[in-house]
Amino acid sequence: MPQEFPVAFEAVTKRYPPSRPGGAWREAVIEVGFRVEPGEIVGLLGPNRSGKTTLAKLLLSLCRPTSGRVTRLGRPASDRATLARVGYVPERAVFPGHLTATELLSYLAALSGVSRAVRRRRIPALLDRVGLLDRGREPISQFSKGMVQRLAIAQALANDPDLLVLDEPTEGMDLSGFVLLEEILVDASRAGKTAVLITHLPGLAERLCDRLAVLRSGRLVFLGSPTALRSRTDPGRSLGSALLDLDAGAA
Repeated sequence: MPQEFPVAFEAVTKRYPPSRPGGAWREAVIEVGFRVEPGEIVGLLGPNRSGKTTLAKLLLSLCRPTSGRVTRLGRPASDRATLARVGYVPERAVFPGHLTATELLSYLAALSGVSRAVRRRRIPALLDRVGLLDRGREPISQFSKGMVQRLAIAQALANDPDLLVLDEPTEGMDLSGFVLLEEILVDASRAGKTAVLITHLPGLAERLCDRLAVLRSGRLVFLGSPTALRSRTDPGRSLGSALLDLDAGAA
């Protein structure tokens, strides 16, 4: 049987129409192609407007490619049935403020088909893991930005997903939040789950990611391990410096 790749982009291009009459079409992603293996953590890196979030939207069926093919968990991304096996952490999580954390997690887990009995066991455990167990019955409107981000991670895990997509998940987090995120991603990878991590933080990417997909102006300019990227210039340099060199070379 052919291998099921949790994520696959095949010569994917996404163009957006002009925002005003007579304007030019914008190419957000241009002929991007790569696959992600089961259990792998792949980081999407690049400057602003390089196409990272567009790739995430394509993977999550929030938009469709202009050309090429996107598959998710072995099925075309247009097959929304596989979304129940995906956990997503948006860059800026916004939840209904009148709900409690427990109510939100229960509702979202139910949407993914998680039974009531499983929800009763899983939700307290998730809240405990992200450090919100004692705040589980408080309205989300009373949460700080860091607490909302921890809740965003918990809701992404509520359906025990096979694929995690995280768009700048450390926004507003303190140091303990960084450590928590790293532990969760490492545990998920060891369990055979796959993660796509969008980040501007080279240190986080180097610690967590098996491979990096670096984008610039919608094009894939590097695909490989953090070590391989640093080795393109000087292995002793930081990953951040290697990314700047790569960006300068692609200019």
